[in-house]
Amino acid sequence: MSSVLRIGTRGSVLARWQSDLCLEQLKSIGVLAEVVVIQTSGDRIQDSSIVDIGAQGVFTKEIQRGLLRDEIDVAVHSLKDLPTDEVEGLELSVVLCRGRCFDVFIGFDCCTLDELPAGSRIGTGSLRRRTQIINRCGNKFVIDGIRGNVETRLRKLDAGEYDAIILAEAGLERLGFLDRVGSILSPPFFLPAVGQGAIGLEIRSGDFETASKIKPLCDQQTFKSVVAERAMLRRLRGGCIVPIGALCSVSGEMLSLHGRILSMDGQRMIETIRTIPIETADMKSAELLGIAVADELIDQGANEILEEITQNR
Repeated sequence: MSSVLRIGTRGSVLARWQSDLCLEQLKSIGVLAEVVVIQTSGDRIQDSSIVDIGAQGVFTKEIQRGLLRDEIDVAVHSLKDLPTDEVEGLELSVVLCRGRCFDVFIGFDCCTLDELPAGSRIGTGSLRRRTQIINRCGNKFVIDGIRGNVETRLRKLDAGEYDAIILAEAGLERLGFLDRVGSILSPPFFLPAVGQGAIGLEIRSGDFETASKIKPLCDQQTFKSVVAERAMLRRLRGGCIVPIGALCSVSGEMLSLHGRILSMDGQRMIETIRTIPIETADMKSAELLGIAVADELIDQGANEILEEITQNR
């Protein structure tokens, strides 16, 4: 291995921000690294929504292939984009401290969803966001797909193509657009995507040298949280294009996981919350927490919703 770590990333402004953050943190502990930009299918296909593309890993597969081919040493992922199915020969080694993890409402001339007039057009490409809005507000709004990076979506809003858009707060913070936020869509009304706001570093299995170099960047609390969320999603066999939300967080002395799944029309929502003591929470117990939440959702009828979604794809 070269003495300089090769960091693989997408080429978007937000992805480069994430890889540059890794570079800065590695530099602070004396590890030299460089960025290798890899274009993904999700970057190439800009005229269809992620739901219409219908494939998991559209922002990650090419980067993972580069890792397997030894073209890079570390893959940097937004964990909400990383499928939960393990790739043979790869492992999630480090998770950085989680940033802001909620979604936000940005209106053209109003600040909250409740202020938005009936018939307004909301832009989002996420079934999770769409169905949670419908579950709360009914069919009051026209909800249309939107693609493009953060800047592109804001320009579309400013041009009057939409009356409001829903974006991830983390991306706005990282790109310096927090001043555009009208209001935060937070629990219990709105749950974020699994892993939202968290950055993960993936390496080749058995690459102990790289693992040792990047280990100081890991935030164990965030890692446990995303392990729980991802275990829930994996158990449900949902994937990133199914309307599933989750948030694992510390509440007092407990690690709490709130999970939910919604029907395609947003009319039915199943959810549950489970907790474990934070003092005994390790990676295994965090994974078991996620599985337990998924099993409770299944007991309440999640499989019926998943079957409906599969039939409608």
